[in-house]
Amino acid sequence: MKPVRALIVDDSALIRQVLTEILNQDPGIEVVGTAGDPYIARDKIKQLEPDMITLDVEMPRMDGIAFLRNLMRLRPMPVLMVSTLTEKGGDITLEALELGAVDFVSKPTADMQGGLFGIADEICAKVKTVAGAHVRPLDETKLARRPGVTSHTLKTDVMGAEYRHGHLILIGASTGGTEAIMEVLTQFPGDSPPVLIAQHIPPGFSATYARRLDKMCELNVFEARSGQVIKPGCAYLAPGDDHLLLNRQGVNRTCQLTKGEKVNRHRPSVDVLFESVARGMGNNCSAALLTGMGQDGAQGLLRLRECGAHTIAQDQRTSVVWGMPRVAIELGAASEVLPLERVARALLKAATFSNAASSRRGDAAESGRHGRAG
Repeated sequence: MKPVRALIVDDSALIRQVLTEILNQDPGIEVVGTAGDPYIARDKIKQLEPDMITLDVEMPRMDGIAFLRNLMRLRPMPVLMVSTLTEKGGDITLEALELGAVDFVSKPTADMQGGLFGIADEICAKVKTVAGAHVRPLDETKLARRPGVTSHTLKTDVMGAEYRHGHLILIGASTGGTEAIMEVLTQFPGDSPPVLIAQHIPPGFSATYARRLDKMCELNVFEARSGQVIKPGCAYLAPGDDHLLLNRQGVNRTCQLTKGEKVNRHRPSVDVLFESVARGMGNNCSAALLTGMGQDGAQGLLRLRECGAHTIAQDQRTSVVWGMPRVAIELGAASEVLPLERVARALLKAATFSNAASSRRGDAAESGRHGRAG
């Protein structure tokens, strides 16, 4: 297999040197060039035709966001952001993901050189994953999306539906998941059943992401806290570096956070969330495993399906990285396989009294061309 051809774009000569050394130590990666600003990067992309680029945010002559917007509009290609996840940096990184960047690496805030070498394995793994990602041209209509505006088609389809008492909706994702989750949640009306979310995300970034989701959705979106009561019309995002589990305190269901061992190399882990709900609720939930690298969430989705829950895996065409959903499908964990744009509707219909059973038959039949597992 040919090595991934990477172009490093960063205004810091030190960062370019360190990233070049890190990436060239991996036999599966070849650094074909570096660029100190977007104009040089533009010319080198044309000249060298790299498989992917790493991109800094703050650069001279044109900032990384403006460059990324132009790149994804005119010559879409896999991009790994390398940025500092301060509060401001977190907002900029989320904007970059919305524009089409596949993933990001957090720059250390101190001892930049030593900090980057300390995460060398993570950087190399992400470069190779990003290079193989499914990248689509920038959708300008997506950028016109406004906070609190839900899809009219979905709202009228489920409006007035009576949800089963105590029903929970679960979502798990990794690479590409921040935007996939956004697309699902912005389709939910404000009276939806409660939603629990495990997205692979670094510490300090989850709070920024939860605030962004809250602004964009009719649901109230929180970074989950231990002991927080789970209520309809709300979504709860696992904090970076904490597992999120379902717990019961008297008559209330609550969020439980733990610092347990990483599962499938992740904390939060989708498997941990899904399996806690399978133990505590049985079949009164619907769950979706979205885009992501690896296999986290696949076994948990299988447990949920075996308990009678309605389970969904995102299809290959709409996944940025078709890893976690693919493994779930191979295990027979998915009741149905759906494109991302149909996941929200299926999750909600499975939560209703009148449509729970019929939607499983109807949606599965309708999704035949996308594939079905089990």
